Amino acid sequence: MNPRGRPKKNASAMKMLGAQVAVFRRAAGHTQKSLAELVNLDEETIRSVEGGRRPLKEDLAARLDELLDTKGALSAGLTNLPEIDLFPLWAEQYVDHEQEAIALSSYENQVLPGLLQTEPYARAIFGSRVPTFDDDEIETKTVARMHRQGLLNQKAPPTISFVIWEPVLRQPLGGQRVFADQLGHLRACAELPGISVQFLPMKRTSHAGLSGPFVLLETPDHQHLAYQETQRGSQWVADADEVSIMSRKYAMLRAQALTPEDSLDLLDRIRGEQ
Repeated sequence: MNPRGRPKKNASAMKMLGAQVAVFRRAAGHTQKSLAELVNLDEETIRSVEGGRRPLKEDLAARLDELLDTKGALSAGLTNLPEIDLFPLWAEQYVDHEQEAIALSSYENQVLPGLLQTEPYARAIFGSRVPTFDDDEIETKTVARMHRQGLLNQKAPPTISFVIWEPVLRQPLGGQRVFADQLGHLRACAELPGISVQFLPMKRTSHAGLSGPFVLLETPDHQHLAYQETQRGSQWVADADEVSIMSRKYAMLRAQALTPEDSLDLLDRIRGEQ
């Protein structure tokens, strides 16, 4: 397998193919629930595929072609989708798990977490990359990041905790207007059900996050996993001992951070300074 990760399908094209799945499903007289039962998947997976939030895999495309009598249309569509390398291999695995996680815990000390970013802020981040992305790559990656945020508005969203180092709130990526809008969006996200946002203050003389940002997640079958990114790659952590270490770090970070209520007060003060 290519160590840089296999190409992932263009997000807009994925959404179009997902819409085709929905059309073929309805034409065959199936609900999302009945189709999910036939292919031995949960209803949310079918819903995510149809919404373009989850990629249609080759084996599922072939199975749906057979069940829905589509004469191979979905497999052919999948084969001919434009490909852009949105995520490296480990990051792609993380995104897949993120969309079905029941709990997420994220520590960030460089930029705001992707799930909380506005489109202009995300675009500014991708535009800052060295070597630079071209305009098409920036657009595709920004769209993909926005699609990920759909999980915040699910009927049963995961329980999510964010701990963010205070300097991130003071770095005006994208310019003052973009950043002011981003802080307003962050304030709104912090009030969503099931979401906790805490800020780690600059005045601390020590803290548990000096090794860099990371994410912890819990899958529907209660497997605990971790993910972290570096300058030149990313690491997907499944070893129970390593995940335990990172879980202990996160527990310490939450204790060292401001409370959610005090964090919102800090955010409001910073917004007032803009």
